[in-house]
Amino acid sequence: PSSMVPMIGASGAISGVLAGYMTLFPHARVVTLVPIFIFIHFMEVPAWIFIVLWFALQLVQGYLSLGVIADGGGGVAFFAHIGGFLAGLVCVRGLYRKPKGRRQRLFR
Repeated sequence: PSSMVPMIGASGAISGVLAGYMTLFPHARVVTLVPIFIFIHFMEVPAWIFIVLWFALQLVQGYLSLGVIADGGGGVAFFAHIGGFLAGLVCVRGLYRKPKGRRQRLFR
């Protein structure tokens, strides 16, 4: 809030896309890397869990960055991520119309 340094980037828009994906494809699954000590493990998880955990991390980091901004540090626009995510939820829910009739599953 007190920093006068402008920031530019597409991360807020990408956050909106994540929110839209989570809303439109609630049963989708993604493969993610899970580091366990020195071992690397790939795991398939529901996309909505991954995205909700990512959003929670943005909330925590945004809150923690409030003290850093006063000291002149920072560099990541966590609140752009949060705002973009919320805008994505609102836009998808407001603009998307479910097709009438039988629902056809496009992906497994």
